[in-house]
Parts: sequence; structure tokens; C-alpha cells
Amino acid sequence: MSGFVGALLEAWAELRHHKLRVLLSLIGIAVSVAALTAVVALGEYQRQAAAEQSDRYGGRVATISVSASATDGGPMDWDSFDEDVSGAAARFNLSSISRLGASVSLQVQTPEWVRPVTTMLVDPAYPVIHRSTVAEGRWFVPGDEGLLAPPVVVSYPLWTALGAPPLTTHPTIEVVGAAGGTFPIVGVAPREGEWDQNKQIWMLYDGYRDRVDSLPADTGVTWELWVPEEIVPTVGALLASDVRAAAGDAVQVSVTRTDWGSRPDAQASAAMFELVTGSIAVLILVLGGLGLVNIQLVAMRQRIREIGVRRSFGATAGRIFTAVLLESVVATAVAGVVGIVLAVAIMRTPMVLAMFGALQDVPPFPVRAAITGLIASVAIGALAGFLPALVAVRSRVIDTLRV
Repeated sequence: MSGFVGALLEAWAELRHHKLRVLLSLIGIAVSVAALTAVVALGEYQRQAAAEQSDRYGGRVATISVSASATDGGPMDWDSFDEDVSGAAARFNLSSISRLGASVSLQVQTPEWVRPVTTMLVDPAYPVIHRSTVAEGRWFVPGDEGLLAPPVVVSYPLWTALGAPPLTTHPTIEVVGAAGGTFPIVGVAPREGEWDQNKQIWMLYDGYRDRVDSLPADTGVTWELWVPEEIVPTVGALLASDVRAAAGDAVQVSVTRTDWGSRPDAQASAAMFELVTGSIAVLILVLGGLGLVNIQLVAMRQRIREIGVRRSFGATAGRIFTAVLLESVVATAVAGVVGIVLAVAIMRTPMVLAMFGALQDVPPFPVRAAITGLIASVAIGALAGFLPALVAVRSRVIDTLRV
């Protein structure tokens, strides 16, 4: 152990003595390690961005979707089925549950005319399950369903069609016909992109049902439940069994997972992204290592008399080999640490984070990225130092002293 520590100290002393040569030879290694480390971190960011994007459509991990239809093809009693699902969810202590009713068209008064607007009926848990964001205002919160005038969230194109009134002025939207009334606007959903002109309303399910006798015949309702991932295999099967038993043979019940975690193809695409970009970074690191090998071989020819003097004073071949090898390993390890610090600084800049949109949960810099970078730098140092160390060991003392 003392011999190894001594070799490390000796290697560090040699690096300090030849610091200019070492600095020039290791810049490429530091940049390559920074690139490799950043690629691993980028893979984590890309995976998080893809997961959040998927959550907005399929729900968080793990989201169970429950839907139903009458076996005879007739109309569904949604209120009765709602009691069946709510009862089954209560038995498993599942509190994050939202009904999702689509294909409801409301007649909305705009400054130009009364226009039909597609409306989605949801519960306060919907924005939590789907990571819903707003461009202005807020999403629904528990307690909104008990208000005399239930609030609504409108899409950005519909908000601009209404004149883009500031939400601080407590604007309202007028609905005529079925479910008619005045609803306060509390939030504006952001555009999907510049192409997005979809005019839509998100309304509380109970707020709509309090104003109509029944849902339109062509409206389907889906129940979404956010379940802890570790228990979803067990809960999913039992929940489906309980709901089917409560609904009876007249109702066909479908229970599926809709979240990111149930899509192996999405996980595979993230892994492929990391594999391709990581391979490029490894190639850059190998090229930097080849350059370091060349520099170390040239430097070893200049130090051949030094090696001979050390051998003549009793240094063993093993000690020489270890010392020369550790010079390269220590140097690349230091370069690796510098590269990792550089990668961390770059990955935390607002410009890089903006590449992935507005991440709700920015992942911490992955430890595995730092470990990968450090291991890669040490490995390339060992490979780069092996040939020079071999040359130093094979040099005969008498020949080295004649140089």
C-alpha cells in the first residue's frame, strides 16, 4: 500500500514538473470527458422532458384509465357507474381521481357571434395527473367544484378570440343553451405551437352536471386514477374486478394503463438517444486518448536518461512501470474532474434547460454521469500510459545512460 501511495506522489510530482506539457495534452481529454458526462446528463433531461410531455396526454406514472359501455349498445347510466368507480377507488384509498368527459359542445358568446366550442369535463385532480400548465392564471384546485359559479380554463386561441382580457379583472365567459350561464375564467392553457388554433374549454364535471339533466348521448366518460407505481400491478387487477362486479353484466368495463411507464417504445427511444450521443462522445474521448499516447511516447524518449539513472539507483522495473502508468492515470483523472465540473456548469445554464422546455421537475445532475466521466478518464489514462510505461521498462540501463 505504501509503495502505491509513493508511486502516486511521485507521479503527481512529475506532472507538476512538466505541467505545461501536461496541460496542453490534457485539454482534449477534459473536453471529451465534459462531452461524455454532458451526454449522459442530457439523456436524463431528455427522458424527463419526454416523460412530462407524455404525462400531459396519458397521465403520470402510474395512471389507470377506466372506461365502460353498455353491452347491449344502449345508453350508459354514467351517474350510476360513477358511484361504482368511486366506491372501488375508495376501497384502495385512491384520492387522485378525475372524470374525463369529452365531445361536449357548448355555445359560447364571443364578440363576433355565438360559436360552438369543444368542452372537456374534468375534476380538480385532472391538472395534477396530467401536469397541466397555464400561460395565464391557474388550473382547478380542490374546492372549485363547490363554488356557485364554477370556474373554467380556456385555451389560448379562445382567450384571444374573447379579446385576451387580463385575468386580474376577473373575466367571464357566457354560455347559452345547454349548461348555460356565466363562468369565471381562472386560467389560460398554453398553445401547443404556433399552429395551434384550437378553441377549447375545460369545465368542472360537477359544474356541468348541475346544469343539465344528463350527458349528451354521444359523450363518453373515462375515469383516470393516479396510483403508486409499486402497487399498480396488484391494484389494477383488483380495481377492475371490483368495478366489473359492481357494474354487473350489463356493462362492459375496460381498465388500462395510459402513462409513460407503460410504453416500452418511449423508454427505448430515450435509451437509443443516449446510446447514439454517448457513442459519439466516446469516439471523441478515444481520439483524445490517441493524441495523449503520441505525446507520452515523445516525452518518454526525452526522459530516457532519467529512467536510466533511476534504474541504476535500484528502481525496479515494476516501480518504473507503475510510476509512468500512474502519471498518465493521475493526469487524466484530474482532467476528468475538470471536465465533470465543466459539464455540471454547462448543464445548469438557462440556455441548456430552455432546450427541453419548461421542465416542472428539473432532474438533479445524475451521479452516474459523473461516475461515467471519471471512470472513462481513468480508463483512457491507463490505456494512454501503458505503451510509454512498457517502453520505459524495456529500456536497458546501459543504453539509457549512453544517450
